[in-house]
Amino acid sequence: EVQLVESGGGLVQAGGSLRLSCAASGFTFDDYAIGWFRQAPGKEREGVSCISSSDGSTYYADSVKGRFTISSDNAKNTVYLQMNSLKPEDTAVYYCAAAPGGICLDFGSWGQGTQVTVSS
Repeated sequence: EVQLVESGGGLVQAGGSLRLSCAASGFTFDDYAIGWFRQAPGKEREGVSCISSSDGSTYYADSVKGRFTISSDNAKNTVYLQMNSLKPEDTAVYYCAAAPGGICLDFGSWGQGTQVTVSS
């Protein structure tokens, strides 16, 4: 059974940093791409970042480029999202998701989410 568990969310002031973790189990980690998504109240879910296991490529939404960094520790089956220079508009529930085939498409398995709140 594919399982994804996010952690690391919390309350931070604008300009601060947080590091989210996505611990994966139940599947061959190297065969999947892992993405981070977020959903703010009253808004649609949006893709934030993704790392492809096929070639290590990383992708970022324009709104987080230069501030967020995605990385993977394959030995720990964990993907991280380092978030710097946080803004109030980054406030959302952050989810990680897994896509088979190592490509950042067709995410079929999701974690339960972790809340990130950025105060102004």
